Parts: sequence; structure tokens; C-alpha cells
Amino acid sequence: MLLIYTYKITPRLNYIFKHFFGRILKIPVTFTTKVDEFVAHNGPKITYSKAPLGSEFFIRSHDLLFEQGINDIDTTIYQWGDVPCFFPAGESSTIPFDIFAASFYLISRYEEYFPHVRDVHERFTVAESLAFKNGFLEKPMVDIWAFKFLELLKIKFPNYNYVAREFKSISAINVNVAFIYKHKGFVRTVGGSLRDLLSLQFIHFRNRILTVLNFKEDPYNTFSTLLKIKNEFKLDTIFFFLIGNYTTFDKNVSSSNINFKSLIKSVADYSKVGLLFSYFTFDDAVMLKKEKLRLENIINRPITCSRQHYLRLSLPETYQNLIDLDLKEDYTMGFEKSAGFRASTCTPFYFYDIDFESQTPLKIFPYAVMDITLKEHMELSNAESLAKILELKNEVQKVNGTFISVFHNDTLCENEYWNGWTNIYRATVI
Repeated sequence: MLLIYTYKITPRLNYIFKHFFGRILKIPVTFTTKVDEFVAHNGPKITYSKAPLGSEFFIRSHDLLFEQGINDIDTTIYQWGDVPCFFPAGESSTIPFDIFAASFYLISRYEEYFPHVRDVHERFTVAESLAFKNGFLEKPMVDIWAFKFLELLKIKFPNYNYVAREFKSISAINVNVAFIYKHKGFVRTVGGSLRDLLSLQFIHFRNRILTVLNFKEDPYNTFSTLLKIKNEFKLDTIFFFLIGNYTTFDKNVSSSNINFKSLIKSVADYSKVGLLFSYFTFDDAVMLKKEKLRLENIINRPITCSRQHYLRLSLPETYQNLIDLDLKEDYTMGFEKSAGFRASTCTPFYFYDIDFESQTPLKIFPYAVMDITLKEHMELSNAESLAKILELKNEVQKVNGTFISVFHNDTLCENEYWNGWTNIYRATVI
């Protein structure tokens, strides 16, 4: 047990200390505001305050964890050895910055509450991110800070029994479009065929006809391959199905289609299933609830995890809506245009709602990389994509974190565009 002395115990302080020590470093913590209790404690202890009590392990506190609401804060970047940091703490502090306030700033997504320019899909952009601007987006900086801090703790308190956490890997599979040709209905099938002919896409027309007539398997039906890989590597896999109504941005098979329902049920028999909320649920709580009930009625069990289509995430409203629906896990935390760690961590964390100044029951699982990001937005080759994936995975392994990748079922279709990506997926999750 690590004892923390501070002059005031706030919800923010309690939240970030328990995440930093409890979830990342596996060190239980307790707090005190009483000097005599702190002095009498014989085990490991640190002071988090404006001034040290003596010669103890001391971190000079920034004001952030003792404030409420959003305030303008200077985040000038400094260096702590070979890693960036901010919120300088002065010479009396054991380390040169307030590691806890800085961690809270990144994990709470404090910067996303500031006024900012949104993109065409009303999203906070990677270009606005402190991590991107300062070159540490591809580093799980909070976890790196924690492990550097741990080395100092081991020097100061060598007799404490430190417990190491284990590296984990999670594969999230987006099912935006379960079938490219089959089960689309008469109007969509005829419309697609005409579009193929008018655009002189004769190969697509031929494949469409052969697939609809059951002479070929639908190219996007890669679910048996994905489940085989899941079983082969004992991989923690979650399939996120899009079952919203057809729109410009949501083009999956109708949720009322018996074949699509059968697919979802069969996948749910062998793997965890989550909900990929459709594009326009972004600001529509009624539609969110409707889609959740729709999927629950298909698989006959509660849905506890979700992602947002097009990564449409607005804080804190999106997460507040998910909490109202009793969802427990969200896997949206990442950027579309760049790989890396949007919240600067590879450790799942509970969403802290700054509006209400409290930790919520919604657990956020930040992903590190998505196939479309590498292929379409970063425009990397197959070799470059795999190298980037393994680089990010290595960063997570260094701190025994949780590496979460996002792929789509059609990424494994091995068509001309995605040729070779089945092997990339296998190399990612192995």
C-alpha cells in the first residue's frame, strides 16, 4: 500500500492516482490529509502538495487536480530525460513536472473541451491534439511516465513487493458492410449492377451476378477466417455490427434481413459482439437506444460495448448518452487520420466527466491503430503498414499495456485493394 499525503482529496486526484498506480503500476494507494499519520507510516509514501514536509518523495502539485471545470492552462512542453512532459514542478520536486496533473489532462481529454475547429464529420481533429503537435501521439506517454516513475519508487522503496501487469491484445472488428453483393435487396442489387455497367466495371458486374446466384462466396464474408484466427491465437476479439438504417454513411445490409441476423447470431455464439452505432446517432439519444435494442433482440442478450461509426465522438455528450444506456465499454478513442494514442495511454480507463466532476462507470478502451488509417489516410504500403503496426505494438509491450487494433471484415477479402492484408492481420494479432 502506497500512502499519499495531500492537503485536499478531490475527485480528480482520487481518479488519476488510482488509475496511475492501481491500473498501470498495480500499486494500491490510500490518501491522508493528516501530517502525523503520514509521518508515522512506515511503508512507501509520497507527498503531493505545494511544499514537502521533509526530505520525503515529493511531487509539487499543479492546480489542475484541485480545480473544477475547464480553465485555460499553459501546456508548454519540457523534457524529462528522453521523454516530453509539461506542468513544470520546480527543483524541489523529485521529478521535474506534475506527472499526475499531466496524466489527468491527457486521459480526461481536457483539451477536447476547449473551443476547437471540427472537421466535416464534426470531430475533434488530430491536428488539434497536443500529442500530435509535439510528436508523441505514437507513444503511450502516460504509461511511459508511469514506468519511469516506478523506477524511482523502486530506488526509494526497494523492499516493497512490486507486481508487474501482463501485456494484452484485443482485436476489434468493424462490420460496416457484412456483404458487398449478397442480401442487399432487389433495388440495391439492380442499382449496383447498373452502376457497374455504366462505369465499365465489368469484373465487378460479373462477380456481383455470380455471387448473387450463389456461384461464388461473397468477398466480404470473411467471418469464418476471422473466427479461425481468433481460435488459433486464443485472441480476445470483438465484432462490432452496424445495424442502423440505410443512409449516405451507413450502408450495411438491412437489420431485418434474415441472413444478416443469422450471421450476427452465429458470430455471437463464438465471440463477443458489440454495437457500431450509426452515423446520425452522434447527437440522437433516441436513435442510440433504438439501435441498442435492435441488436439485443437479435442476439437475445444485453449489449455492453460499442463504437461510433466514423469515430463521431463529442465530449462529454457522446459518453453521457452511452452511460444513460447502461453501456459499459467504448472502443472509439482514436483518430481516423493518424495512428497512435488519442488519450496518450494504452491502458483502459474509466471516463471522467468534467461536467459533473466524477468518474463514470463507462470504461474507455483506446485503440492504437486502424487498417483504414494506414491504408487510406496515411497512404502507407503493405510493408510500411505492418512496420507501423509492429512499432506501435512494441511501444505497448514495453509497458505491458493493452494493444487494441481495429480491422474491418472486408480488409481480409483479398481483392486488388486489400491484397495481402490477411497476412498483415495475422501478424498484428499473433
